[in-house]
Amino acid sequence: MKTRLLLLIPALLMITSAYGQESNQQKFKKLDWLVGKWIRTNAQSGESGYETWTKASALKLTGKGVTQKGKKTIFVENLEFSVKGNDIFYVVMVTGEKQPTYFKLTELSNDSFTCENPQHDFPKKISYKRKGKNIQAVISGNGESIDYNFVPAK
Repeated sequence: MKTRLLLLIPALLMITSAYGQESNQQKFKKLDWLVGKWIRTNAQSGESGYETWTKASALKLTGKGVTQKGKKTIFVENLEFSVKGNDIFYVVMVTGEKQPTYFKLTELSNDSFTCENPQHDFPKKISYKRKGKNIQAVISGNGESIDYNFVPAK
């Protein structure tokens, strides 16, 4: 009886692991609308910005957010959606920072997602919502909120 149980436990763990990956793959498919280049339409006066997203694998999206003043790049962040443990994280690495910041995916639909990190100073929450062909992203926390409106690049 103990031998059967010892054989059954690894099999159940393998099945659970495979199911978890399949579930994450389904979640990543819901993020496919993010892939492409997005031009920010509501940047501050004299500035422009964009985000690019590519599908690196079935379980990873990579991106870059850039803000420019004229032709000079003034802010860059490397972005990523990846799996860590059983969860999906939106990972932000700002140029000049030593460590990335992880925001756990907490809500996901076919047209939106929300990621949160309550311990981070700002933002604590990042939300994207697809509206037709456009995207509205909102970063928020501590009573503050900043909107980013994007249209697809031509």
